Amino acid sequence: MTLDVDAVVTGHPADLAPSPGAAGESPSGCRVVWHDCDRIEYKRLAWLERALHKDLGRMFRRFLAGAFTLRINGSIVEAFDPTMRSTTLHGHTARLAFEPLHYEIATASGSTSHVTVTFTTLPVAQWHNLDNTTKRRRGIVGGGGVSILRAGREIANGWHLMGGKRKENYDDWWRCELEFHPALDEHFGITVNKQGIRPSATLREALEPELESVARILNARVRQAFEEVKFEAAVQGSCRIAGAADADLPVIRSHGRAHGALSYRLGANQLTGDSMFDLTLRQRLLDVTMNTDHPGYTALYRPLQEMGDAAAPVRTALDLLLLSFARSIAAAGAHEEDYRTLLLEWGTTYGRMLEKS
Repeated sequence: MTLDVDAVVTGHPADLAPSPGAAGESPSGCRVVWHDCDRIEYKRLAWLERALHKDLGRMFRRFLAGAFTLRINGSIVEAFDPTMRSTTLHGHTARLAFEPLHYEIATASGSTSHVTVTFTTLPVAQWHNLDNTTKRRRGIVGGGGVSILRAGREIANGWHLMGGKRKENYDDWWRCELEFHPALDEHFGITVNKQGIRPSATLREALEPELESVARILNARVRQAFEEVKFEAAVQGSCRIAGAADADLPVIRSHGRAHGALSYRLGANQLTGDSMFDLTLRQRLLDVTMNTDHPGYTALYRPLQEMGDAAAPVRTALDLLLLSFARSIAAAGAHEEDYRTLLLEWGTTYGRMLEKS
């Protein structure tokens, strides 16, 4: 059947009498052809095709990953998963933040149906240095939010069901996928065009508190990951300085090779206990890990990181202070239990003093 909008506007009645369809490869289906479209925002066909590939590849990704094939002007549409678990860059991909969450919701018919929510996190350490063009093209920048699937097809993509949590740049580095069965259409406010959602109060009360809490946790994880990346980049120069100075210092023994100057590594991570840092000496490498949960890390390093390049000399001096302290502990030749006790006592004392300051 044919609907001519221009004819309707001029007063002609719409003629919606069906006519025989053209034979196709499938025994059944629906073919829609639009002519003279005047509401397309793209001025060039290539731009429109690129946008359609991106949007349709995301919306129908579950089907495109199977036997379903979709073409635009003869070009096959590739599936795109915004959770990025199927995207590999530099040998790394997004991973599940934790096992999917399941919610049982009462339907309008009196039975129940499930909502499944999956969270993934992107590899900050491996992808943060990608150029902005690559990040945009591969969906890293601007791709954050919640993808909502109804019976396997995406019907909404954006910042949904996150309660009072507002979207920030850090939220691009984790993703959320929510899937439900059509039995819950009423709760999701699905209309006849199957586009967009208008969640009911019941659905929001069931999902938003926990999803908002998870969103804040993942946001904090991403922030921490970026801090660790900045930390490791800043300390590389200090480790080179320490390594150059080691040739003039007394040789200390280590597991493995016992001779030669030491090399140094200084990192940051969450450690259990009250120690400000931990250390290992293996194969002439002194590996020092700062405890990001210790008050000393917050009091010393975070202000320096916020100051940027202006704080570089002070930052280097602080790095060398800690590396030299760690070397002195290793040079003492104490057993591992003994020096860990010393680090714990010192870290506990320093932490309590900072809390009182």
